Amino acid sequence: MATLSQWVQGARPRTLPAAVAPVLVGTGAAYALGRSDTAFALLAVLVALALQVGVNYANDYSDGIRGTDGERVGPVRLVGQGLANPSNVKFAAMFSFSSAALFGLTLVALSEAFVMLLIGAASIAAAWYYTGGKRPYGYYGLGEVFVFVFFGLVATLGTTYTQAGILSVASIAGAVGVGAIATAILVANNLRDIPTDRSHAKRTLAVRLGDTRTRALYAALVAVALGCVLVAGVIHPTALVALLSFVLAFPLLRRVLTGAVGKDLVPVLTRTGQFELLYAALLAFGLGAARHVG
Repeated sequence: MATLSQWVQGARPRTLPAAVAPVLVGTGAAYALGRSDTAFALLAVLVALALQVGVNYANDYSDGIRGTDGERVGPVRLVGQGLANPSNVKFAAMFSFSSAALFGLTLVALSEAFVMLLIGAASIAAAWYYTGGKRPYGYYGLGEVFVFVFFGLVATLGTTYTQAGILSVASIAGAVGVGAIATAILVANNLRDIPTDRSHAKRTLAVRLGDTRTRALYAALVAVALGCVLVAGVIHPTALVALLSFVLAFPLLRRVLTGAVGKDLVPVLTRTGQFELLYAALLAFGLGAARHVG
């Protein structure tokens, strides 16, 4: 029976910056528009966190029952390592998704952004079918698309829209930048898992691209995030403060591009999450500061 500590590790807390980051940027963009709302931002954080934890438990369950997680390097796998009953892990995933739905319904009702109902339902469905169901799209190289769309565009722009009722070019740039870094986390994860994924016929994007091109993709995603700061900076020069976050990115690029494999890539996942959180915090600050400059 899994301990409380193992359940916490199974939720993969190191991935949670990918949930908080888009809400920070979306709120900063809303503030720049003069229409931010702290309560709505908090609800958006709860939605994103519950969805992220749900995805993590759902992946643990689905990969575990398929045998994909038996020889993984990295965090605890509750099902794959035989630490927890698969039905209990599935329940944890569904409970997390239900919590995300409840917080989301509350946010939609209060903000009257009813278009988010369909988007929210699509987010939960996409989270489950990433590795769940008979034909999980994560096994066919589409996981990065899910992360970019839902933990980048949807989470960031949804946050801005529920608070401000409109979007801006700066919010779109921020959404793309955050989505690129969140996707880079998954790319690093899948780069590490190429050998085991290939042996279990899990055709992730990394397996399809191969080692060298996957490393180039990681670097390209970091470059996209940099470009998005520059775009936001054209509109709000104070947003350029987010360039400071790239101090964290350079060592990660060096490790990825010089051929780190296996356990040596585990720190890349954690530190890319830290990079995303700092990037988002500084970009949110820079966007918000635009209201108080000139």
